[in-house]
Amino acid sequence: MSKKKIVIAAGVASGLACLAPMTALAQAAATAASPAASTPSGGIATVIITAQKRKEDIRDVPMAVSALSGEQLQAQQITTVEDLTRNIPNISFSSQGGPGLGTVEIRGVSSQAGAATVSVYLDDVSLTTRNLYSQGTAEPRFFDLQDAEILRGPQGTLYGASSLGGTIKFISKRPDLKFFSGSTTETLSFTEKGGVNYEAQGVLNLPIISNRLGLRIGVEHGHESGYIDQVDGSGNKIAKDINHDDYTVVKLALRADLGAGWSVTPALFQQQTNTADIDATYSSLPRYETSKTVREPGHDLLSVPSVTVDGDLGFASFTGVLSGYKRRFNRIQDGTLINNLATSVTGADDPGSLTGSQLDLYNKLGALPSQVQLNNRIDQTSLELRLTSKDYDPKGGNPITWIAGAYAQDAKTSVYDNEPVLGAQAVFTSLGLDPLDPNVFGGFPGMLSIDDSYYSVRHYKDKQESVFGELTWHFSPQLALTGGLRRLHATQKFTREALPYLYDGPDPSTPGYGGQAPVDAGWNATTPSLKLNWEVAPDVSLYANASKGFRLGGANRPVPDTPKVEANQAKLGLTGPVPASFAPDSLWSYELGSKMDLADHRMTLNLAAFLLKWKNIQQDINLSDAGFDYETNVGNATSYGLEMELKARVTPSLTMSTSIGVTHATFDNAYSAFGTIPDGNPDAGGLNVRKGDWVEGVPRASASLGGDYHWALTDAMNAFVRGNVQWTGSSHGTFVRVDPDHLRASYFTADASAGVNWDKWEVTAFVKNLNNNHVEIQHPNVQSVSEAYYLRPRTIGMTANYEF
Repeated sequence: MSKKKIVIAAGVASGLACLAPMTALAQAAATAASPAASTPSGGIATVIITAQKRKEDIRDVPMAVSALSGEQLQAQQITTVEDLTRNIPNISFSSQGGPGLGTVEIRGVSSQAGAATVSVYLDDVSLTTRNLYSQGTAEPRFFDLQDAEILRGPQGTLYGASSLGGTIKFISKRPDLKFFSGSTTETLSFTEKGGVNYEAQGVLNLPIISNRLGLRIGVEHGHESGYIDQVDGSGNKIAKDINHDDYTVVKLALRADLGAGWSVTPALFQQQTNTADIDATYSSLPRYETSKTVREPGHDLLSVPSVTVDGDLGFASFTGVLSGYKRRFNRIQDGTLINNLATSVTGADDPGSLTGSQLDLYNKLGALPSQVQLNNRIDQTSLELRLTSKDYDPKGGNPITWIAGAYAQDAKTSVYDNEPVLGAQAVFTSLGLDPLDPNVFGGFPGMLSIDDSYYSVRHYKDKQESVFGELTWHFSPQLALTGGLRRLHATQKFTREALPYLYDGPDPSTPGYGGQAPVDAGWNATTPSLKLNWEVAPDVSLYANASKGFRLGGANRPVPDTPKVEANQAKLGLTGPVPASFAPDSLWSYELGSKMDLADHRMTLNLAAFLLKWKNIQQDINLSDAGFDYETNVGNATSYGLEMELKARVTPSLTMSTSIGVTHATFDNAYSAFGTIPDGNPDAGGLNVRKGDWVEGVPRASASLGGDYHWALTDAMNAFVRGNVQWTGSSHGTFVRVDPDHLRASYFTADASAGVNWDKWEVTAFVKNLNNNHVEIQHPNVQSVSEAYYLRPRTIGMTANYEF
C-alpha cells in the first residue's frame, strides 16, 4: 500500500474509532433509561425531513443530514447562505463580492469550473446551474420556510448530476386548508460604518373552502445599507455607502384537495435583488474604501413557478412536479484595467517612446473608463414523476419499501458580455485620427464604432433525461439495507458569437473566434448508491453508505491566440492551444456514522466520518492578464474528514448546541495545468499545484457553539437570551501561489439576541458580528483586480413579530 493510502486509511480509521466509544456509551445510556414511546415533555423535538423524497425521522436516514427549521434560522440570526455555511459542519462558500455572487462547497468538493458541485433545490425545483464568472449560485432568501436541509455527500441517485458534494433543500411552508392564520414581522437595524437597514414581512394563510381549498401569500421587502465608500486617487471621498441593496420576495401557493387522497398545488416564488455595488474593496486602501473608476451595480431576478400533484394510488403515493426556473442577472463590472486601449492601439507598453499625437492618444485613451456589461439569462423547465411505496410497518406487512421516478430537464443559459471603453471614439475624433485606418492602427471595419472593445454572447442548451429508484429491504425493525440507481443521459449544444474589437485581437474572420460553429456533446452516467442502517440499541443507530456523484462536461469559449494570451500562458508556464471542451468528472464517497438520541430524549449526537475519491476534476484556468479563462480536467483528489453535531436540553430552560467539521482535501499528484510560479517570486518556476496541495475553497476545520436560555417573567410573559459563535479555519482560495487569495485567513464571529414574548407577540433585540470582525476573509478577483471581502460590520437592531 502506498504511503498516501496509508495516511488516508489511518485518518479515516482514527475518525471511525471515535464512533466506537461514543456508540458504546450511548448504548449503555439508552439501556439504562426506560424507552419512551414518544418524546417526553422537555425533550428535543423529533425532526422530520424529506432528504430521501419521503417524510422520515432524521434519525432513520442513513446519511449525514443537517436540518434547521424556519424558526431556528430566525432565532440564530441565519439570514443568508453564507450564514448557513458557518453553522453547518464541512460546508463553505466562495464569494465574488455580494448577493447572488457566491458558490457553495461541501466536504472539500470545490470547483469554480463546469456545473455546480452542490445542487440547490427550492422545494422540488432544482435551481442548480453551471458555474459562471458573471454570476453565482441562486440564493433564495430564508422567508416563510418550513426548514432548510443540508445533505452532505454525493446525492447522485435521487438528485442527479451536480450533487457531487451534496444538496441544499429549502422547504417552503404549505397552505393550511383548515385554519386561518398569518404573521407580520418588522425589523429595524443599524450597521456600523453604514446606515439604517429595514425589513418587513407579511404572511397570510386563507382557507378559502374549509378542508378543500387554501391560499398562502407571503411578501417580504428589505433594504440593507452600504458600508463601503468610493474615493478618488487622492483618497477624497466621492460617494458614501455605495454597496447598499434592496430586495423584494413574493411567495404564492394555492392548494386544492381533489378528494380520494389527491391534491394539486400551483405555486410561485419570485425574488428581486438590486445591488448598488459589490461588497468588496481595495486592500491597498483603508478598510471599507474602494477607488474603482466604474461603479458595479447588479439586478438579480429569480422566478420559480411550479405545479405539484400528489395522489394516493393505494399501493403507492404519486408525486408529479412541473416547474420553471428563470433568472435574469444583469450587472456591471469595472473593466478599466483589463480594457486599457492605450497599449493596444499605440503598440507601446509605456509612453516614453511616443511623441506628438501618438503620445496624446496614449494618455487620453489610458484615462478612459471601461464597463464590463454582463447579462445572464437562465430559462429552465423540468418535470419529475415519482412513485413512493407505503412506509414500512415494523408490526408486520411487506418488508420492502421503494421509490421510483423519472426526470427531464431543458435548460438554456446565455451570457451576454459587452465591454465599451467610454469615449474612445471621441478621443480619436478630437485628435483628427481615424481608428479604422489599418495602415496606422491595424484596425478593421467596425472597430470601436460604438466604443466597444469586446462583445460576446455564449449560449448553452442543456437537456437531461433520467430514471432513478431506490429499494429498501427491512430485515428487521432494527436493520435495513437500501440500494439505489440513477441512469442519466444529457446533451449540450454550445454556440457563440463575438466581435473582437480590441486591436491586439485577430481579424473577425479568424475561424472559431468572430463566429463559431455549434459544439454538440452528449454524456451518459450511472450513479449507484448503497446504504445500511442498524439500530444497535433503542435510539442509537449506526449507518454506512457508499455513493457516486457525477458532473456533466461542457464546451469552452474560444480563446484568441493573441500576444496577451500567449504572454499570460508563458507567465503560468503553459503552452499549446486552449482546449475546446472539458470532460465530465465523478467521485465515490464512503461514509460511516452514528445517530443517537440520549438522556431520555434530552440530547442528540450525530457523528460521521467520510472518504471521497474525486477523479478527472474540472477546474478553471484563469488567464487574468489577458482577460480570459478556460475550463479543463486536471487530475484527481482525495478528501476525508469528520463531523460532529450535538444538541442538549441541559435544563428545562437551557438548550446548547455545537458542531465541528474537519476536512482534509488534497490533490493526489502535481499538475502542470495550473501553471508555474512566475519569475521574481520565491520558488519561481515551481508548480502552483503539487502533490498534497489543498483543493481551493476548503477550510481545514470549522466549529460553532450556540445557546438558548428562556424563563418566565410573569404568568403571561417569557424572556429569552440566545448566543451563537462560529469559527472558520484557513483555506486556499486559488491555486496561484502569488495571488492574494491563495491563503485565506481563519476567522471568528458571533451573534446574540435577547427578547420577550407574550400572547401573540415577540420582540427581539439582536446584534450580528458581535465582535465586529473585520478580517479580509477572501480576495475575489474582479476583472483582474484582487479585492478584499469582509464580513458585514457589526449590525444592531430590533425585530417585532405578531402572529394571528
